[in-house]
Amino acid sequence: MSSIFSPKMPSLPPVQPLPAIPEPTVSAEETERLAKERAEVERKRRGRKSTILTGSLSDKAESEIEQKTLLGS
Repeated sequence: MSSIFSPKMPSLPPVQPLPAIPEPTVSAEETERLAKERAEVERKRRGRKSTILTGSLSDKAESEIEQKTLLGS
């Protein structure tokens, strides 16, 4: 019964294709600046890794240290 009283939906318009994405143009100076920034980041990353002396499998993980707890001392 509801189909008798309800209006028909109009058809949807056709979908338009997306416009083409233009190719980015990067100058030689910009490329050189980006390369320097990447090199500096890598240098800093290597510097940070060299300060970490122990890994997750250190002697501390293997040793049994008895510590008192608040609940069961």
